[in-house]
Amino acid sequence: MEILFWVTAFFSAVLGTIAAFGISSILLPVALTVFSYETALVLVSLFHISGNIGRIGFFRSGVDRRLVGYFGGPAIVFTFIGASFIGYLNAEFLKILMGIILIIYSVLNLLDHKLTFSPTRGNSILGGSTYGFLSGLVGTGGPIRGAILTGFGLEKAEYISTSGAISFLIDITRIAVYVQRGFLQPESYWYLPFLLLVALAGAYTSKKIVERIPLSRFTKLVQVAILLISLKLVVDGISLM
Repeated sequence: MEILFWVTAFFSAVLGTIAAFGISSILLPVALTVFSYETALVLVSLFHISGNIGRIGFFRSGVDRRLVGYFGGPAIVFTFIGASFIGYLNAEFLKILMGIILIIYSVLNLLDHKLTFSPTRGNSILGGSTYGFLSGLVGTGGPIRGAILTGFGLEKAEYISTSGAISFLIDITRIAVYVQRGFLQPESYWYLPFLLLVALAGAYTSKKIVERIPLSRFTKLVQVAILLISLKLVVDGISLM
């Protein structure tokens, strides 16, 4: 079954780099069939951060440092705040609500009724806070990050690398907690360099694909990815209620 994990990892890195989210949604279900829950969680998180390194490295010319600061800073703070509300708020209901809102958003954009936001400091802080809170509470924030950043009208490289940099900050926070709680056992250390290599190979493949895609088609692909992941959020939320 491990070969299935590695094949899925590569394709999740390709698709996740293009959309700038979705690696965990694709890879975690497969990882859970191979590893224990704690091991699967930390290995997928490490693969996710490796993918973000690839996004930043291969698309580094597009990183918007100002946006990373205004969006990523509040996201880190509100990730902790969101996580602290686990058990107090109905996370599954919020997952369904977030999925429905994102479905409406992606469908409107696919129908060319574009919803755009000016990438001001206020909008960036509000977007990062929303993304961080939902990431901490629901465990999934990639689609909302993708929706907000596409709403800012970023170019392809700018969108992928900036999203990767913001996600990298959240990953560091999350992985530190997992390691502190002993999720990464010594027998899993040998996976780490291979996770990095596969993630970088996937990111490089994505770079070659993205270079051939016009911006308008690229934006459509991202909206389709948001729609599919959002549908999964709604289905998962309903099944767990």
